[in-house]
Amino acid sequence: MTETTQVDILISGGGIAGLTAAAAFGAAGFTVQCVDPAPAITERDAKGADMRTTAFLQPARTLLEEAGLWQRLDAHAAPLQIMRIVDAGGEVAEPRIVKDFDASDISEQPFGWNLPNWLLRREMIARLEELPNVDLRMGCGTTTLFTRTHEARVGLSDGSQTRARLVIAADGRNSPMREAAGIGTKTTRYGQKALALAVTHPIPHANVSTEIHRSGGPFTLVPLPDHNGMPSSALVWMERGPRAQELFAMEKAEFEAEMTERSCALFGPLTLASNRTIWPIISQSADRLYSQRLALVAEAAHVVPPIGAQGLNMSLGDMRVLLELAKADPADLGSERMLERYHRKRFAEVKLRVKGIDMLNRASMAEAQPLRNARALGLNALYSLAPVRKTLMQMGLGVR
Repeated sequence: MTETTQVDILISGGGIAGLTAAAAFGAAGFTVQCVDPAPAITERDAKGADMRTTAFLQPARTLLEEAGLWQRLDAHAAPLQIMRIVDAGGEVAEPRIVKDFDASDISEQPFGWNLPNWLLRREMIARLEELPNVDLRMGCGTTTLFTRTHEARVGLSDGSQTRARLVIAADGRNSPMREAAGIGTKTTRYGQKALALAVTHPIPHANVSTEIHRSGGPFTLVPLPDHNGMPSSALVWMERGPRAQELFAMEKAEFEAEMTERSCALFGPLTLASNRTIWPIISQSADRLYSQRLALVAEAAHVVPPIGAQGLNMSLGDMRVLLELAKADPADLGSERMLERYHRKRFAEVKLRVKGIDMLNRASMAEAQPLRNARALGLNALYSLAPVRKTLMQMGLGVR
C-alpha cells in the first residue's frame, strides 16, 4: 500500500525560500512537510555548492527571528551599511561617478545582512531538525498534484503520497507544482548569464556593497566575513551569454586579471576564493499566485535579475503575507478565500517590482556610449535630490 502522510502544509522546494517557509510555519505551530529532489549541499567547497549569496534586507529580519533562524545566522552575517553605485561607462574602464546610499539616512540599522547560500542551507536545515512538527525530505521531489475543495493530494518521487490543506510551491522558476496547476507565466530573456563566486582582496570592503556599471550588466561585490585572514566579498558578474561563458572557462590567472580590471581595481587585485558558478538571467512572473489549495511563492511566482537584493526579499514578502493570513485564521488554511486574499495583497507589488528591475537591468546592459552617458546623468539626478534618494532607499527595502 502507498504510504500516506497528513500535514497542514506541504512545501515543494528545499532551497532558501522553501527552508525559510518550513521554519516559519513550523515555528508557528503548523505541521509541515518540505521536500526537494536535490540533496542538500552544505559545505563551501563541495561539488555543486551554491556560491551565490543572499542579502536579507531589514524587513526580512523579523520573519527570520520568528522562525528561529536569525539566532543561527547572526554570527555569520556581514552587515550592508552602504550601497555604492559606480558608473564606469566612459571611454576607459575607470570610475567616473561614485554615489553612496547610506542606511543611516533612513534607519539606525544596516540595509541588510549578507550570507552565502551554502551556509544558509546548513543553518536552516539544523533549525528544522529542532522542530518535531517539520518533516524535511531532501532527495525527494513532488511528482503529481490532485486538489479538492478541502485538501490537496501530492505524489512524491519516493512513491509515497502527502495530503495537505495547503501546498506552497517554492520549487523554482520551472515549478512542477505550478505546471501541474496549469498556471502560465510571462518570461523575458536578456541573453545574459551571471557568474557567482567569492573573492578576496587586500583593501577592506568596510561593509560597503559596490555595484559597478559599464556594459553587459552590473558587476556587484557584496561584503562577506574575512576568508583565510583576508577581506572577502561575494561577486555577481552579469554579462552577455557568450562573454560570460568565456569568463567561466578562463584559466584562473587570466580570470583574476579580467575581474580586477572590471572592478576598476577599487579593492586592489581580486583573487578567486571559491568555485565559479554560472546562472541564466531572466525575468518571469506567474499569471496568478494561487490555484485550488496551492500558493506560489519565490521563483515559482516571480524571477528577477540579481539587482538590489530584490529576489529573495520579494519571496520573503510572499511568506510574510501567507503566514499572517494563516495565523489570523488557522481553520481557514488553504481555502479559496485565504488564497484570493494572498493574491490580492502580493500580485500588484510583484508585477511592479519585476518591471522596475527589468528597467534597471536594461539600463545596466547599455553598450552604446550615448546610452551609458544617459545612465550616468540619471544616477546623478536621482542622487542629488535628497527626498528622492531616501524614497528610493525605502522602496528598495520594501518599506514603502
